[in-house]
Amino acid sequence: MNAAPIEEVALREVLDSRGNPTVEAEVSTSVSMGRGIAPSGASTGEHEAVELPAGEAVDMGLEVGDDLLGVDCTRQRTVDRVLRQFDGTSNYSNLGANAAVALSIAAAKAGANALGVPLYQHVGGALEESTPVPLGNVVGGGEHAEDATDIQEFLVAPTGASSFGEAAFVNARIHAEVGDVLGRPGKGDEGAWAPSVDDEAALEAVEEAIEAVDVDYPIRVGLDVAASELWDGERYVYSDVERTTEEQIEYIEELVRSHDLVYVEDPLHEEDFDGFAELTSRVDDTDVHVCGDDLYVTDVERIERGVDAEASNSVLIKPNQVGTVSQTYDAVEAGRRAGMSTVMSHRSGETEDATIAHFAVAFDCSFVKTGAVGGERTAKLNELIRIEDRLNW
Repeated sequence: MNAAPIEEVALREVLDSRGNPTVEAEVSTSVSMGRGIAPSGASTGEHEAVELPAGEAVDMGLEVGDDLLGVDCTRQRTVDRVLRQFDGTSNYSNLGANAAVALSIAAAKAGANALGVPLYQHVGGALEESTPVPLGNVVGGGEHAEDATDIQEFLVAPTGASSFGEAAFVNARIHAEVGDVLGRPGKGDEGAWAPSVDDEAALEAVEEAIEAVDVDYPIRVGLDVAASELWDGERYVYSDVERTTEEQIEYIEELVRSHDLVYVEDPLHEEDFDGFAELTSRVDDTDVHVCGDDLYVTDVERIERGVDAEASNSVLIKPNQVGTVSQTYDAVEAGRRAGMSTVMSHRSGETEDATIAHFAVAFDCSFVKTGAVGGERTAKLNELIRIEDRLNW
């Protein structure tokens, strides 16, 4: 018996945070409705699922919408199977990952609403009871800002905070302090400060801001190197130096040790499983999370390849990289089975959709990347504050 058969599917173009068109989907039953919006990345992995132009993705989504009519939206894998079968490829190049993720999320929300439960409980079960540590992006460069740092993101993580809400507010305070230290430069795509300084100066500014906030528990620093954007096929090309693979590994190891980094994402390029493994081995005596994003692109097969290579101890999760809710969950589980920490992440082109806040709790992620300020970023942070409040009832 269908608990909540889908009766109507609608799609449209809406704006993302960069002012570009993206895809919004609505799925309706006789008793519920769900809405999902696809984000978009600037620093994208070569192996990500394919994003179609928004208008084309909307047209394809309307076509698959006919196949979704009558499907029980409380059965997420069934919904996602329809999307995958319609597409017929391994990377959503026919349907478009942006249409697929918007529809999959919309169906999940419609299912949760039909059952009268929060989304995190619907997709994760009734036993979830913890919130992740927020990684706040306070300085940005790379593909997210022009004439700024080579390293793409400088992150702060209040690992000692007593609650998610406390950590989120601390990250916002650090963001403001960093702005003061750097003289209020412009901002990048994710709301982080984008100063015309080198990477070391940015790190020093972040550490100075952390000291100024002056809390009585640990606040750690993390980096998203986005090394694929620096790799020219032979070397890592920074503004003032070029590094071989061995030199890049040595450089990142030194940053981990000298700045007590808690997190370092994409320190090597997206095909260098061996380089990742070498770095992870070298910093094994620290507690740093060496995280793969472009290396894995939320793909189970690539995560399993990384597990075999012992490439990293952490995996980044972005639903639009893989296309559906169930595939996102499978990627989380592939990492978790191998003992990896999992990090739910936004994209640089975001919207007010707060779904990843629910996924971060539902899938018991260690960290969540949402940025630190900005309406489309605080939408996720505020939703996690609400979820934490509900979990404490």
